Amino acid sequence: MISAEAAGALAVLALTDSLSFGTLLVPVWLLMTPGRVRPHRILIYLGTVAAVYYGIGIALMAGGRFVIDGAAGLLDTTTATTARLVAGAALLAASFALDTKAARARAAERAQQSGRLSRWRERAMSDSAASALAGLAVAAVLLEVASMLPYLVATGIIADQTPGWSTALLGLAGYCLVMVAPALLLTAGRLVACSAVEVPLKRLDVWLTRNARSTTLWIIGVAGFFLAATALQDLGWVPR
Repeated sequence: MISAEAAGALAVLALTDSLSFGTLLVPVWLLMTPGRVRPHRILIYLGTVAAVYYGIGIALMAGGRFVIDGAAGLLDTTTATTARLVAGAALLAASFALDTKAARARAAERAQQSGRLSRWRERAMSDSAASALAGLAVAAVLLEVASMLPYLVATGIIADQTPGWSTALLGLAGYCLVMVAPALLLTAGRLVACSAVEVPLKRLDVWLTRNARSTTLWIIGVAGFFLAATALQDLGWVPR
């Protein structure tokens, strides 16, 4: 059974993952399509994202369990834990070092060149085949593979804390649901109170587009923090 401490860490990691390019930026961008909102199109996108993440999570947990069983305690050595601490600290430091004003300015300039993307968005949100949205979802997840560190940490926690596959798969499903929950809430708000949320959504869309790079680095920083924090606890340098 997952401990309360591990459940809290998983909730934080899932909410961190919910702020990524594929789980929030793209859904908000789709919600801002001019005209009538088509919630089923958003659900197709989010369902595909969750399904792809779920499949990747199963593969990660299977590999993690294989490594844990095969290592026979090797990962619990002081050397391995120290390496985990160094890796986490490096990721945390890199998330700050790479988030420069020049990099943010270049990202904002690229975000303004969105005319072709806007036209593609309108076609994707029309009542045509769902393959375009599903393909967009798969592409968005694959683009995030390099920054899936929170998810990697989360699957490691689930694999370590759950005794069997049935509990692990249930925990992973809950994680994926929390991960897409903010986008689902925004979709519901766009349907129920369109006039009230339209302006905030537009502002959020602009902000997320301009700060997508910074958000990705922030997510990497959170993953680094969790790696370093758990390593410090395992080394006994900080209390649990």
